[in-house]
Parts: sequence; structure tokens; C-alpha cells
Amino acid sequence: MKKQKVVYQLYRYAGGAIKAKREVPFEMKLSAQLILDELCFSWNKQKLQAAINHSIDTEDKETFVRLSKEYRHYVWE
Repeated sequence: MKKQKVVYQLYRYAGGAIKAKREVPFEMKLSAQLILDELCFSWNKQKLQAAINHSIDTEDKETFVRLSKEYRHYVWE
């Protein structure tokens, strides 16, 4: 994802162009980061659930135990 910013050019009468950049506000950066973190968390959790369900369907106990240990990080209780 490209970093969004606005670029201004200031022209002096006797010199060359000076470029000034305005950064994206902190609140927008924070909210974007939180949304991306939530999306990644949800996607990883869904992929892990699908893998666990597949290991249950194929009756692969070793894979189920390994994936269940990883899944504990996604459950808060």
C-alpha cells in the first residue's frame, strides 16, 4: 500500500523550487494499522480453523495437536 501524502512546491523569486511534504496524521496511521492488524488476525485464524477442521476430517491426530497448540494464541479465555 502506497503511503499517502500531499506534496507542495514553493517557488522563490530568485531560486529554484522548494518541496514541502505533509505527512498523514497520526490518528489515520493508527486506525489504518489497527484495521490491518485485525484483518490479518482474522485471516490467520480462519486459515488455522480450516486446517484444524481438515485434520479432524482426515483423522490426523499429530497435525491436530500441533495446530491446536497454535490456535490457543487466537482464543482468549
